[in-house]
Amino acid sequence: MTAATSLIPGLDDIVRHGAPERRMEAVSRIADLFFEDAEALPPRHIDLFDGLLIDLVPHADTHARVDLAERLSRLKRAPRVLVGRLARENEIMVAGPLLRRSPVLDEDELVEIAHAKGQGHLLAMSERPSLPPRLTDVLVRRGDRDVVRRTASNDGARFSATGYSELVGRAGKDGVLTLAVGRRDDLPDAHLKTLLASAHGAIRRRLADIVKPERQAKIEQMMAELAGKGAPVAGKRNFVPAQRTVLALYQAGGLNESALLGFARRHQYEETVATLAAMSGIKIEALDRLVSGPRHDPVLIVGRTIGLEWTTVHALILMRLGPKRIPAPVDIDAARINYARLVPTTAERVVTFWKARH
Repeated sequence: MTAATSLIPGLDDIVRHGAPERRMEAVSRIADLFFEDAEALPPRHIDLFDGLLIDLVPHADTHARVDLAERLSRLKRAPRVLVGRLARENEIMVAGPLLRRSPVLDEDELVEIAHAKGQGHLLAMSERPSLPPRLTDVLVRRGDRDVVRRTASNDGARFSATGYSELVGRAGKDGVLTLAVGRRDDLPDAHLKTLLASAHGAIRRRLADIVKPERQAKIEQMMAELAGKGAPVAGKRNFVPAQRTVLALYQAGGLNESALLGFARRHQYEETVATLAAMSGIKIEALDRLVSGPRHDPVLIVGRTIGLEWTTVHALILMRLGPKRIPAPVDIDAARINYARLVPTTAERVVTFWKARH
């Protein structure tokens, strides 16, 4: 029993022993009472409602929690503990509204949640009207393609030098992200030039068309400089040395799951993909595109086809994200469950399709 529940006779009994209907009714009545005059309540009264609702809300159904989170997300003064708890829920329908706009969540809380939760939570945070550099650092490092694109397109986002370096690096294989990053007024010139160097000609021309007039001249100058230097096309990997390594392993009888696991744990991308290609029979160019894409699914499918243990598949997921990106435990759990449920015959049909297509 909290100090708050002790102020209302019978409420602690409802919290501890009440039927779900009584708890739901108590949540509804207390919440309605709070929202009647929420903006005018003094801090001590807000704290009182915080204590009352904290004990009851965990017992409310999803619909009630979603409704409560939606209403709380629009208040400048709301029960801080309750808002923080709802924002940390795994159910994104509950957490989402608060992560998108609640002014009650401070920077430390948002950064903590961004480190711990999955892509749905990160995507919701990327839509906030203001994103400080500490938060965008995490969103860009941990976010998937949709999260990173949305963050880069957010005019209220601010990026550190590290954040911009990560953004520009990821834009090398994503034309949509290249345009989103390139049109930002706060993008430093050095990063803009790197961005242009990694972009295809059509994307460069499109970027020159959509930026503000004062930026167009700078882009045209940089493009001319890059053209004069014969800028290399980004994103091309050299798999020849890796293929030699894999061939030597095969000839020595060492081309197996243990070798694959070692390459993945050392983040040796080319050797890992070359080994997977040799073990699965998928062309290395096709496998490179699949593994470096925005989703884990191809890794799960190939792994199930050749009978990999989850430990190896987990290492492959971490390898494809890179050493600087740490996935949330909920994302890894979801991948593990999907891998366990994946039927080998289904995976084999998908791989057969990939082989025929390429």
